[in-house]
Amino acid sequence: MEATQKKPFKLNKKRLSLTLMAIPFVVFVFMFSYVPLHGWIYSLYEYRPGIPLFKNRFIGLDNFAYILKDMNNIRRVLGNTFTFYGLGLLTSVIPVILAILLTECGSRRFRKLVQTTTTLPNFISWVIVFSLAYNIFNSQGLLNTVLMYFGIITEPILLLANRNAVYVFQTIMAVWKGAGWGSIIYLAAIAGIDQELYEAVAIDGAGRWARIRHITLPGIAPTFIVLLLLQISNILSVGLEQYLVFSNNIVQRSIEVLDYYTFRVGLVNRDYSYAIGIGMIKTVISITLLFTVNKLSKLLRGETII
Repeated sequence: MEATQKKPFKLNKKRLSLTLMAIPFVVFVFMFSYVPLHGWIYSLYEYRPGIPLFKNRFIGLDNFAYILKDMNNIRRVLGNTFTFYGLGLLTSVIPVILAILLTECGSRRFRKLVQTTTTLPNFISWVIVFSLAYNIFNSQGLLNTVLMYFGIITEPILLLANRNAVYVFQTIMAVWKGAGWGSIIYLAAIAGIDQELYEAVAIDGAGRWARIRHITLPGIAPTFIVLLLLQISNILSVGLEQYLVFSNNIVQRSIEVLDYYTFRVGLVNRDYSYAIGIGMIKTVISITLLFTVNKLSKLLRGETII
């Protein structure tokens, strides 16, 4: 039997160009996501700025043991984190609804106007969002001024300093800022649905709601499931900037999520080693959840997400 001859290696110019285009992004991710991991060693020392690392006192796993002693604060910030995450999960259908409504809109000009208007807030920093919210919702802001002028209320409504309203208010702000941007993915998924399906059901006499129910929703369901599974793996990462800028002495205990707590401990209280220890545990849990969700996706959908 003759030996199988190996095919001569041919350089694929298209693949080479794509690889060269991807290299800068791979380097960027490696530099900012993997190189900083060497800083985990700081959690083993009682680090003080200005002193070389190995001249600081070695404390081993004391920072991780202290997390057990600090469980009152950890439970509080985890409770806040899970609450905001749960509300975000409940409102994750809003971008889907927005994408469907935009697709069903008959006026192209109006559709572009709504899409542009709802997408723009994503590019506004949370500092500017807070400035706008402060001028609208503070005791002498636009909302209270108008309501008191018409006699609807007699005392100003303090939404920014209301501990009972902080969860709903911050969720509304997050939806306002991110719904338009999140709908782009679903708009792309809807655009990928075979248009002949819509024509076929239209011939059979199906109405608009029937088309949405039997074609649009099943067509975007795989995209929604993948994004939902990825969101589950980020259960401990609900963000920092929003809660940092909206925090004040009245709502701080209710608005302080895990990322904000780590920031405050590390940079405000300057307990760098303990903050790094919290971040390490968060990373390990997030990676574990990601692989668990990936395995779950394999069992339920027959394919993985990573």
